[in-house]
Amino acid sequence: MSEEIQNENEEKRVMKGEEKKGLSIRELVLIAILLAAGAVLKFFVGSFVNFFGMKPNFIIAMYCMAIVLIRPRVFEAIIIGILAGAICQFFPGTPWLNFLSEFFGALVMCLLVKVPMPKVGKIEIMPAIATFVSTVVSGGIYAAFLLVVIKSDPAALAAFVPIVGFTALFNAIIVQVLYYPLKATLK
Repeated sequence: MSEEIQNENEEKRVMKGEEKKGLSIRELVLIAILLAAGAVLKFFVGSFVNFFGMKPNFIIAMYCMAIVLIRPRVFEAIIIGILAGAICQFFPGTPWLNFLSEFFGALVMCLLVKVPMPKVGKIEIMPAIATFVSTVVSGGIYAAFLLVVIKSDPAALAAFVPIVGFTALFNAIIVQVLYYPLKATLK
């Protein structure tokens, strides 16, 4: 008899974990705010911050920030990338290419945040590394398809290499600097 009571008690202690079904309202609002901030910064600050023709892409930095903070599932990150590509359509440049480049940039960012990375002391450097790589992927795809779609001179690709590299570095710094304060406010 005591064995039956013990089995009943053991069964009651089994807890079932709930699977996350989608992004929460809080996460959706955070994504919207970060993408809007990226658009505003790109429009206003991007025209002032110009290093030898290279401008930071705040929209990439902000979708990377959103992905590193909320850790979405792959398809949710892809949707974030497509939304970022849609926002890029409001700015001068090559239409439609941003949909593809931001799709892959967000996908890479999502995959990289799932990879364990070393820390420097107590500082997590994953936000900077993942943002740098994601920006390089996004910029590389943008440049490659620009050559294919517009059939520009392959020498133009050489001009994109430093632009993409410096943009990736700038975005990595932005995301790394903002990561800890934003993470702390979200707790």
